[in-house]
Amino acid sequence: MPKIIAILNGKGGVGKTTTAVNLAAQFGKQKKVLLVDADIQGSASWWVGRNQNDMGFDLSQETNPQLLSDLRKIKGYDLVVVDTPPALQSEALATVVAIADYLVLPTPPAAMDLAVLVETVKTAVVPVKIPHRVLLTKVDMRSVGEAIEAQNTLQRLGIPACKAFIRAYKAHERAALEGVAITQWRGKNAKEAESDYRRVADELQRDWRK
Repeated sequence: MPKIIAILNGKGGVGKTTTAVNLAAQFGKQKKVLLVDADIQGSASWWVGRNQNDMGFDLSQETNPQLLSDLRKIKGYDLVVVDTPPALQSEALATVVAIADYLVLPTPPAAMDLAVLVETVKTAVVPVKIPHRVLLTKVDMRSVGEAIEAQNTLQRLGIPACKAFIRAYKAHERAALEGVAITQWRGKNAKEAESDYRRVADELQRDWRK
């Protein structure tokens, strides 16, 4: 059976789909990966559909909770990454979380975003006792201290967070507009942006092996 990784947050605009697509591409370098777009907004499907190039993973758009509950039965994949809807009351989200092996919770380090994230963890994650990590996204390199402070805050609250974080680059928006993952984009800051996701993927895999 494939390992199922759900990307979730109860708030939109936190880099959830960007994280799902780019982690799927990063893991796809070594594994057979399926990205499932379970968000009714279909952002991941829009992204992948803009270009017919192989992004290193397969895509399936599915929002039906009953069908999502069968993800464990899928054959031919090492890893399934699920981009979930940004709604804590969503039946699709609850279904995916219930069968997931691991949860990644992307959030910017701003105080308001962190507050929503903490509520997401308490509401949707702690009750199901699934291994998880918060991933700080959209980190402004002019204020890295904010990200470090956010990591320290999460640690004090007993919420595990990735040591690596995703810096804010225009490269992410431009890669999405071109319909490619950051692993395939060749513009300004491409290498730096790709290296962030490589570090996160490596850190997550080390965590899985513990």
